[in-house]
Amino acid sequence: MSKVVTYRVATPLDVASMSQCRVDDPAAGPADARMTAYMQGTHHPQQALAPRVVWVGLADHRVAGYIAGHLTRRYECEGELQYLFVAPSYRRAGVATELWARLGEWFRTQGAHRVCVNVAPENAPARAFYAKHGAQELRRFWYVWPDIRGGLHRGADGQ
Repeated sequence: MSKVVTYRVATPLDVASMSQCRVDDPAAGPADARMTAYMQGTHHPQQALAPRVVWVGLADHRVAGYIAGHLTRRYECEGELQYLFVAPSYRRAGVATELWARLGEWFRTQGAHRVCVNVAPENAPARAFYAKHGAQELRRFWYVWPDIRGGLHRGADGQ
């Protein structure tokens, strides 16, 4: 399996592969069944605005990870990270960081500087990743990047 990952904007045709990349992580559970509708703009999370984007990281023509976000008004944020998942064999290799950098740049071009993400309190790896990249706890289930214009914070290992 190649560790070379390329990145591109996803389409609804990628949803099956995005779901498949979760199979090797039983703890993650299945992908959100509403992903296609989210990408097509027919499913709207609370206070979501229409502009949205989904990125995939591909290795050997298979999805190694994906990220999605949209503009929002929830919790006085301007952007919301909706989905972030990296297949177990690609974790700790910079895939999540690269996906976040691409989504963060999209948020900046959209004028979305305050970005939030829903994250379960028991999801320690996700919370650690977000904190390492500059997010702060907003409330029990939410983290926020108060202003992403200052750049993305990267950990000492670049991830």
